[in-house]
Amino acid sequence: MRDSVDRHVEVWAKELDWMDPVKEAIFARLAILARYASQARRDTLDSDGLRNWQYKVLLTLRRLGPPYTGSPSLLADHLGLTRGALSARLTPLEDAGLIVRTHEDDDRRRVRVRLTEAGHAAFEQQVASEEAGELALLSALTPAERRTLADLLRKLVVAAESAPDDPRRPRSAEM
Repeated sequence: MRDSVDRHVEVWAKELDWMDPVKEAIFARLAILARYASQARRDTLDSDGLRNWQYKVLLTLRRLGPPYTGSPSLLADHLGLTRGALSARLTPLEDAGLIVRTHEDDDRRRVRVRLTEAGHAAFEQQVASEEAGELALLSALTPAERRTLADLLRKLVVAAESAPDDPRRPRSAEM
């Protein structure tokens, strides 16, 4: 069984005799899968009516655990946004009924953002849709192959995340 990467590596192996063809095949395939996964997420978000930034806010609230509530400053920090940018994102989510902002009783200046039932349902629908697509892709592998792939990828992620700070290296992804 051959794929587009096999052809890519054949061409470049002839042109660049110093290139490691196995390394090239690994990174080319990882790049293709990353693009595939990103496009699948965008497609799922589009079909579910969410935008990526909306999903990220819902995801962040969900990740905080019950009662799925956080302060705007905490959310802004987790999302890498300014408080002003976060506020602009919260308003449409609140208008759509996906979140609610409340004031603390003892200090009206303190605001809490909470995931609503509708926000919880929208998040669950998105995650379930992604799960179905990801499982469909992984169906090409046996359960043992999936475990082996997960273990090998973990080794690479640990190596990348434990490397000395390098401005070219992306921060660890929080899904």
